[in-house]
Amino acid sequence: MKKEIYINESMGETRIAIVEDGQLVEVYIEKQDKHRMVGNVYRGVVENVLPGMQAAFVDIGHEINAFLPFTEIQDDEYLDDDDISHNNKKNNRNNGAIKVDLTTGQEIYVQVIKEPFAGKGPRVTTGIALPGRLLVLVPNSKYVGISKKMWDKYERRRLKKIANKIKEKNVGVIIRTVAEGKSEDQINNDYKSLIKKWKQVEAKVKSAKTPALVYEDLETASSVIRDLFSPDVEKIVIDSKKLFRKTQTYLDEVSPNMASRLDFYKLKTPIFEGMGIEDEIGKLLRPKVWLKSGAYLIIEKTEAMVVVDVNSGRYVGKKGHEDNSLKINLEAAREVARQLRLRDLSGLIVIDFIDMREEENRKKIYYELRKELKRDRAKVAVSPISEFGLLEMTRQRIRLSLIDSMSDECPSCHGAGRIISIETLITRIDHWVRRYKSKFRNLRLRLDLHPENADFLITNKKKVLRGLMWKNFVHISIEANTSIKRDQYRFFNVKDGKDVTNKVDIV
Repeated sequence: MKKEIYINESMGETRIAIVEDGQLVEVYIEKQDKHRMVGNVYRGVVENVLPGMQAAFVDIGHEINAFLPFTEIQDDEYLDDDDISHNNKKNNRNNGAIKVDLTTGQEIYVQVIKEPFAGKGPRVTTGIALPGRLLVLVPNSKYVGISKKMWDKYERRRLKKIANKIKEKNVGVIIRTVAEGKSEDQINNDYKSLIKKWKQVEAKVKSAKTPALVYEDLETASSVIRDLFSPDVEKIVIDSKKLFRKTQTYLDEVSPNMASRLDFYKLKTPIFEGMGIEDEIGKLLRPKVWLKSGAYLIIEKTEAMVVVDVNSGRYVGKKGHEDNSLKINLEAAREVARQLRLRDLSGLIVIDFIDMREEENRKKIYYELRKELKRDRAKVAVSPISEFGLLEMTRQRIRLSLIDSMSDECPSCHGAGRIISIETLITRIDHWVRRYKSKFRNLRLRLDLHPENADFLITNKKKVLRGLMWKNFVHISIEANTSIKRDQYRFFNVKDGKDVTNKVDIV
């Protein structure tokens, strides 16, 4: 598989695009004034312990307290003495009844594992892990773990032997996939670098006032290079001189043999436009996704779940309904897996494939989706298609979805995606005038509307407007106002020019 990474740095944000075999598969966005929190380590203060919720809230200095589920408490020192034995702890976790030894005001190390979102604070864990290029350091632990993506048992054995040889007794390490084939010296250098970072964290804690940020993970661009720059990446192209030099220095230290794959983008045309990525990113904000066959997907995101609807669209098959449906659904399954990665959609995901009668065909769709999702770095769980023709799955959330990173809620529709019709607006105006005249005797009003609505009312609703004035014994003049939104109206007293809209309740 041919993999390429493109990084664009602008005044507002840094954007990273990952392309596999010429197709965009992942996009990361970090705003210049809003750095990510995932990976950061804090010395926090326990604010509340709620056994009924099986969670605690920790003050880490963020505007909203961090959420610490008891399932994320991995240190024995924070567990009740009766709950510490391995078997008992495992059973209690399965039963959802974990006893903890936490008290309000207690200081505690936590690491952010999910960004804050939608009024919720960041999600944290007590299982601290500092990622390096080849290893992940797990302080206050003793085990040696190896990436599940590494299949060669002899290589796994060699790396585990090296890790046990170089690591100290009171720390644990996880060997990453990219460590495959690396020498003992390279692994040892990475380990020493991580140990140095952890000692700096411990030193910072002594002088910092709690709550405090004691370790800050790399910004998004650097962390992507650290985590994803594997031998299958053919090139990284960066358009920022500062970031290019920084990346060059990093590669010279950790992987000199791959430094030649780093390129600096010099053309005047913006890098994403030059590579055809900008148009693809623009499409990611739209709910409709067209497939090559002429079918399409509708992707709608809510706070708790994502719904994907598969439609046949313009597709006209030459075979029977079952075969046509299978062809569309197979294509849709591949595109759904790609869109989930691209848009970084997470939580519960429900996919409504086109109905198929044969169980064998439904299984083909299920296995095709599972196969495509193996490329996804996020954790996923997929269930077979149900009797209602729906496939349910979950996808791990770490960052904000792309639509949340790139857009803000519309001030007119407030996330609904629609605004009231002109007829409904006229009905509201009618009701306002009636309520106003029941309280005030003013005879002349001016109604300001969006230009399109003003023109519609004057051109098409003359009789309606005249009837409204006669019925309420008031003269209303219409004025087009470009500052008024299409679903709004404002009433003014003609005599003194004052806005009287809020004199009565607006419905």
